[in-house]
Amino acid sequence: MIYLDNAASTPLHPQALEAMLPYLTGSYGNPSATYGVAREAQKAIDDARISVASLLHCRTSDIVFTSGGTESVNSALRGVAFALKKSRAGNHIVTTAVEHHAVIHTCNYLEEFGFEITYVPVDSYGCVDPDDIARAITDRTILVSMMLANNEVGTIEPVAETAKAVGQRAKALGKRIPVHTDAVQAPGMLPIDVEALGVDLLSLSGHKFRGPKGTGVLVLRRGTPFVSQTTGGGQERQRRAGTENVAGIVGQAVALRIAEEQRESNVARCIELRDNLTAAIIDALPDARLNGHPTDRLPNNVNVSLRGVRGDELVQALDRYGVAASAGAACGMLTWEPSHVLLAMGLPMPEAVGGLRLTLSTANTEAELDEFVRVLPAAVASLRTPARA
Repeated sequence: MIYLDNAASTPLHPQALEAMLPYLTGSYGNPSATYGVAREAQKAIDDARISVASLLHCRTSDIVFTSGGTESVNSALRGVAFALKKSRAGNHIVTTAVEHHAVIHTCNYLEEFGFEITYVPVDSYGCVDPDDIARAITDRTILVSMMLANNEVGTIEPVAETAKAVGQRAKALGKRIPVHTDAVQAPGMLPIDVEALGVDLLSLSGHKFRGPKGTGVLVLRRGTPFVSQTTGGGQERQRRAGTENVAGIVGQAVALRIAEEQRESNVARCIELRDNLTAAIIDALPDARLNGHPTDRLPNNVNVSLRGVRGDELVQALDRYGVAASAGAACGMLTWEPSHVLLAMGLPMPEAVGGLRLTLSTANTEAELDEFVRVLPAAVASLRTPARA
């Protein structure tokens, strides 16, 4: 298999697995208990929290361990929204037209409870203007949510600049407006510094950076209004009830540390692979269009549109050649439809329908990419019909 879908998931790092094993066997105690085997489990969580906080440049008390990016996003948006609606601070949320479905569908859910959502448009590269975010804010705005890097086209968003613009606008209105960023695609590819970004909430998902599935992080900075969305016990400082996934938390922390330690060398290698692959695709299929910003994009992301094919069918055709790729967000493939991101960028329907996302890792080789470029035209030709063309 030629694996070109690292934005969907990554293989578990061997060191992460090794770190997890003791908490799947001997140190299996419930961290909420007080005897020895339970204390071992609690210490493992405490150590993981210290490690993650140091890597993200925030307080250890800001870290909330979750089951993944979707839960982190849901908790962030719902937790702040309901906390501030209860205080009658407002009911308006500002986000962008190119967010992951975890954000968009949560906003749809909040609309059913009387919240008003503004979806700020993007330019042809999928980039949001911080001033447009600021102009969308009203005296009823209680939250802004904006991704750090787009999961489909790879465009890097100006989160720090936006957080600054939001702060200035909020100050003029005499209020505080929390800012959340979905940073799920960033670990190992971009620096993540909560303080430098200026955000109040930040979401991560462990399996995107070689951690285990079913793990995530929500950074919830001190003083941010928040109502827990999972009730029961007092775990995670009463912000996320439920017995902790000790092994998963430990593995995720190890994977995040390795991703950061190797980031510079991995980025350099992925950029080389990405740029060579982009050039080779356009050489093999001159009508291919690169989507997203040409330079301000994730180092491992190549997203192209191919007229005359449907992205989901192309993914299936490539699978028959032994290539794992995507037509967009992995969760979106379960109920396929044209990419909302490409449509928001202004692509005509034939190009939005024919989107193909390729996401690389340092495990990919030049020989693999050469083979992919060799079979891609045949896969495309097998799907193109005169009517579609």
